[in-house]
Amino acid sequence: MGGELLVLGILFVIAYGLGRLGKLVGLPSIPIYMLVGLLASPYSHIVPYHFKSANVELVAVLGLIFLLFNLGLDFDQDEFFGNAKGLLLSGGSRLIINFGLGIAFGFWVGWGPREALIIAGMTATSSSAIVTKLLIELRRLANPETPVILGIAVVEDVFVAFYLAIVAVVIGGQKNIWAIVLQLAVSFAFLVAMFALARWGGKHVGRLLGARDDELFTILFFGLAVAFAGIGDLLGVSDAIGAFLIGLVVGATRFRSRIEGFALPLRDVFGAFFFVNFGLSLNVSDFGSVLVPVVAAVIMTLVVNAGGGWLIALINRMSPRYGLGIGLILQNRGEFALILATLATGAGLDPRLTPFAGLYVLVMSLVGPVLTVNSERITGLLYRRSDRRIAALAATIGSSASGGAGSGGSAADEAIALMEGATDGRQQEGEENVEDEDDEPLLGTEPKVKVPSNASDLDDDDTGDDTDVDLDDLLSDATIQQAMEQSDQQGHRERDPEY
Repeated sequence: MGGELLVLGILFVIAYGLGRLGKLVGLPSIPIYMLVGLLASPYSHIVPYHFKSANVELVAVLGLIFLLFNLGLDFDQDEFFGNAKGLLLSGGSRLIINFGLGIAFGFWVGWGPREALIIAGMTATSSSAIVTKLLIELRRLANPETPVILGIAVVEDVFVAFYLAIVAVVIGGQKNIWAIVLQLAVSFAFLVAMFALARWGGKHVGRLLGARDDELFTILFFGLAVAFAGIGDLLGVSDAIGAFLIGLVVGATRFRSRIEGFALPLRDVFGAFFFVNFGLSLNVSDFGSVLVPVVAAVIMTLVVNAGGGWLIALINRMSPRYGLGIGLILQNRGEFALILATLATGAGLDPRLTPFAGLYVLVMSLVGPVLTVNSERITGLLYRRSDRRIAALAATIGSSASGGAGSGGSAADEAIALMEGATDGRQQEGEENVEDEDDEPLLGTEPKVKVPSNASDLDDDDTGDDTDVDLDDLLSDATIQQAMEQSDQQGHRERDPEY
C-alpha cells in the first residue's frame, strides 16, 4: 500500500507542475490530468512502476458524481425558463444539426448502432464548463455574443440530462420492448419530478438544509449527492444524472453559494482522480486503430461548429462576425465525452470507444482553447479584408466621379451599387440591434445585467423575493466574484469552473 500511495502522490505533484505550465499557455487541466494517468498506465511502459486503476476506481466514481453535481448546481434556471423560446431556438437548432451529423458519422464509423449513439453525444455537445472558464479568464463576459454562448450552454446541460437517461436505457442490454418503454417512462418521470422540484420547491428544500455547522453541512450535501447518484443508478438513469438532478435541486435554494464554496474543492480533487483514472485506462498502441475516425471527427466538429455559429448569429439577428466568434468558442470538448466513454465501457460496448474518446478529447481540449483565445483575432483578420474592399470601392467611386461623363459615369454607378450592397448589411446590423418596444427581446441583441437567482442566499428571512437586491448582495454572487477575481491575486483561491 505504501508504494501505491507514494506513486499516487508523485502523480499528483507532476499534475500540479504540468498544470502550472498549462495555465501559462491557456490550456485546461483535463488533458493534463489524462496525460499524467497515461504516464502511469500499465500499457505505456514509460515509468518503471505502474499504478493500478482499481486502486482509485471508487474515488474516480466520486469524481464523476461531483462533476455532475456541480453542473446541476451551476444550472441557471432563471436564464433557461425566462427566455426558453429564444434559447431553445438557438441551442436546439445547433444540437439538432450537430447530433444528426454525429449519428450519421457514427454509422459511417461502423462500430454498431449503440456505439453510433455514443459517438453522436461525444461530438454534439461542447464543454460548457471549459467554455465558461475561458470566457471568464479572457474577460469577455461583457461581449455581445457572450449571453448567446452561455444560453446555449444552459440548453446543452438540459440536453445532457435527457440524453444520458436515454443512453442508460439503450446500452443497458434490455431486449424486451415493453421493458424498455417502462424503463424510459420511469427515467423521464424521475427527470420531470426533479426539474419541477427544483423550479417550484427550492424554498421548501432550503428549510431542510439549515445546518449552521460547516462540517455537518458538508456531510449533508455530500451524502445527498452520493445517495441520489445511487437512486439514479437504481432507476436506470445512471448515477451521473442522479447527482446532476440533486445538484439542480439544492442549487435552487438560498444555500447555493454556501454549497458551492464547499463543493468546488471536492469537485476539483475527485474530478482530478476521474481524469487520471481515465488516462490509466488508455493504451497508446490503440490510438492507431482509431486515428482515422478521430481525425474525421475533429474536422467535422470544426467545420460544423463554425457553420453553426453563423446560423446562431442569423437566428439572433447578430453580425456574421459574432457568429464566427461563437462557432470558434463552442469548439471546446471535454468531460462529457469521457463520461460517455466510461458508461460505454461499463456496458461492454466496442472497446475502441475508449481510445477514440481519449484521443478526441486530447485533440479538441488543445485546439478548442487555442481557437477561443484567438477568436477575436481570427474574426478581425477575416473581416478586415471586407473593410479593405469597401475602402477600395470608395476610391473607385471618387476616381470615377472625377473622370466626368460617359463610360466613367457608368463605372461610378456600378461602384456605388457595389458599395451600397457591401454597407447595407452593416447598417442593418446596427438597426436590428435596436430593440422594438413591442417586440419580444431577442437573445443576445442587448446584453443585460441579470440579478443572480442565488443573490437571496444572503437573506435570512427566506422570503424568496429576489427583486430588492442591494449592491453588496449582487457582488457576493459566485459568478460575479469569478469575473472580478481574474487577476490571480495572492491569498485568494481562484474559483476554477474547469470541468
